[in-house]
Formats: sequence, C-alpha cells, structure tokens
Amino acid sequence: MSGSNTRSRQNFAAHTQMLGLVTSIVIALGGCAYFAVKFAPDKMPVKSNSEIAKHANTYFWETLHAGRYDSIPQALTLLKAAYLENPNDPTTTAHIAFLHIWKLSERNRLKEIPPDITDHAVLARKYFEEAVKLNPEDPRLLGFYAVLHMIEGDIHGDEKLSTKGFFIGKESIKRWSEFNYFTVGYVLSTKKHTDPLFEKGLEWQWKTMDECYLEKIDRTNPSIEKYLAMEETETNEHRKRACWNSWIAPHNVEGFYLNMGDMLVKSGDWETAAKIYENAKLIKGYESWPFKEVLEERTRNAEANVEHFRKEYPGTQVIKNRTIMINSEFSCMACHQR
Repeated sequence: MSGSNTRSRQNFAAHTQMLGLVTSIVIALGGCAYFAVKFAPDKMPVKSNSEIAKHANTYFWETLHAGRYDSIPQALTLLKAAYLENPNDPTTTAHIAFLHIWKLSERNRLKEIPPDITDHAVLARKYFEEAVKLNPEDPRLLGFYAVLHMIEGDIHGDEKLSTKGFFIGKESIKRWSEFNYFTVGYVLSTKKHTDPLFEKGLEWQWKTMDECYLEKIDRTNPSIEKYLAMEETETNEHRKRACWNSWIAPHNVEGFYLNMGDMLVKSGDWETAAKIYENAKLIKGYESWPFKEVLEERTRNAEANVEHFRKEYPGTQVIKNRTIMINSEFSCMACHQR
C-alpha cells in the first residue's frame, strides 16, 4: 500500500509539474503576443506626391464640388490605387472615407437601393479609422469616425457600437465644438422625434450657433443678421472657420440652416423652423446655392412637413416624398456642391 501511495504522489507531482510548464508556456506566448502588438510601430503619415495621388485627389474635389454622385466609383478606383501605392497618405485615406459615406448618404439618388449599400458604412468607418491614426490632430476626422460607429451600429442592431460612437462623438465635440456639434448632431436627426437622442442632436444645432456667434442665441428670434459682419474677422481663426462658407464647403452655412430647420420641423416647432430657414437667405452665396428652391419650398410648407419628416422608411426604399435633409438626395451636397 505504501508503495502504491508513493507512486500516486509521484504521478501527481509529475502531472502538476507538467501542468505548470504548460501554463507557463501559454502565459509566455500570450505575453509575447501582447507585447509584440503593443510595441509594433504605429502607422505614420507619409504624404504622397506621385502623379496618381495628385490626379486622384484632384478628381475627388472635382467630383464632390460638382455633385457628381455617379462618378463616385471612378473616384474611388483612382483613390484606392493611390492608397495601395502609399497607404500612409492621410489625405488620400480621408477622401476614400468621405466618398464611401457620400455614396451611402445620398442613396436616394438611385433608382433602386441594393441591400449591400450598407457596406459603404463599414468601409467608411475603416478608412476614417485609418485617417484618424494618420492625422489624430484633426477633430473633423474623429467626428466622422464617431458618426460611422453610430450609423453602423444602427444598421447591425449593435447598441454597444452605437454607444461607443456617441461617446467618441462627445470627445470630438470637446476638440472642435463649432464643427462637431453639427456633425454628430446631424446623424441624430435620423432618430424618432420623441427619442432623447434626437432632442440632443437638435440641442447641438443650437449650441453650434452659440459657439459660432459667441453668445447664447435668442431661440424665439434666432436671426443671424447682426452676426454677419463677424465673417470678416472670425474666419481666420481656426475654430470659427467652421461657422462660415469655405472652399471645402461652398454653401456650408446654407446647408446648416436647411438641416436645422428640418430638425425643428420634425420636432413639431415649424414656426421657429421658418425663422431658421430665413437665416440661409442672409448668406452672401445664397443666390448661387443649388438648393435655394428646396429651402424656399420648405419655408412655405413648414407646417405640412411635420408629418412628412416624421415618416420612417425601410433602408432600401427609395424616398421620393418630402423628407428630412439627412434622408434626401442632397444630404451632403447641400453644403458641398458649388
């Protein structure tokens, strides 16, 4: 019996020793993987000066400013060829991301919306992720990265992803409130008018005005007439350039007030919406704005549009009825088309 007990103890000790060895190996390998990833070099920005990159990025701006939605595939092909040549160019990377989100956002231009249109959200988020790595100092990229989390989370029913996006969005607002109050709040306009997130998005449009005009705006009489002279003095200041029209967004302000008016209509406050729409008419570039007739129609029909803007549609249904700006054929072009 004593011999049997001795062998049992020896076997147990041997098994324990082997288990300890295996555990040590697993921990070591796991540690190697952790440290290998942790200390791998970060992706670093490298500006591309190749002919293909120059051509691709020039074609991007031509396509965007002309509103040539049908040319997005050709623009993406050029940009992705440039990206494969140099995946560290922050400009090329960001432009690819913007084209994917444009393709998704203005899907109502299509005769039929294919189910795989949602793939553009996945691709946009990926390329914005790369763009943020390459240019972490640009809060605009972080804002778009945030909203793509929210959009993709809604598509896939992934509340955790949407919530993560919302909090990334709040961080982007801290970094550039004049720009990202609008950007993050805009995507929240897709929510039901009773949803607290929709109310938050609308509140952030008001906060954009507060930040841009350096005081709390009178919400019963939100005319911007007295602030217009600020354009001459404020646009050179980095943060305030988001408050006016620019080469990048030739009708940034008109588009902002079109969307804000739409959000107010959806909320049911169509009377204040009509006053907000009027602000767009005060902007110097208004007469050349391709969507001024849209705004004037909305002003006339603000009360009737409350019901229209609250309607919900399946993601693959082409919307030809009056609808809130973010679901329209000009959800990006209202600001960017010349």
